[in-house]
Amino acid sequence: MASCLQATILQHMRKRDEKQAVGEDVQAFRAAVRGVKPLPESAVPAGLVKPKPRPRKQRRTPPDEAATLPSPFDTAPLADVATLPDERLSFRRAGIQDQVMKRLRRGLIPVEAEIDLHGVTQQIAWDLLSEFLSGCRDRQQRCIRVIHGKGYRSGARGPVLKTAVNTWLRRNHDVVAFTSARAIDGGAGALYVLLRA
Repeated sequence: MASCLQATILQHMRKRDEKQAVGEDVQAFRAAVRGVKPLPESAVPAGLVKPKPRPRKQRRTPPDEAATLPSPFDTAPLADVATLPDERLSFRRAGIQDQVMKRLRRGLIPVEAEIDLHGVTQQIAWDLLSEFLSGCRDRQQRCIRVIHGKGYRSGARGPVLKTAVNTWLRRNHDVVAFTSARAIDGGAGALYVLLRA
């Protein structure tokens, strides 16, 4: 019992000594800086002051670009874009050079973002793709990959999602070109998509 009491007393004395030592250090510091005044900002050397960060410019979307994807349920499908499971897709707007398409087709433009739409319904795919493209535009990402699958499970209807994505991307104002990916990146089941700069 006595040893417990001694340990408690020793612990209490150590804490008191620590507090006293800290208090003495604080007093010594205050005494040392008593007459010191801060320098005016103009007297501080340029290398010691961090410059204020500039606000990032955000790309403003003109009003006519605001609606990027038409709802697939409001508009009739494009008759000329029905696809087959292993069919390779390609699209480009006027003004996109052959060299750019060649680089896109070969996978030479770095992919900055990717979305996988496998196994979702057409409505969910449209919602996901619309939100994804909007986010990519806001982040100023130029090349993305959209994985839609080949549609082998669609039966006699053919690849529903592949056909829908083909249609939606052609109608999207921010999409300037797309082509089926290289085999290593999904082949006919995925697209490299080039967005407007």
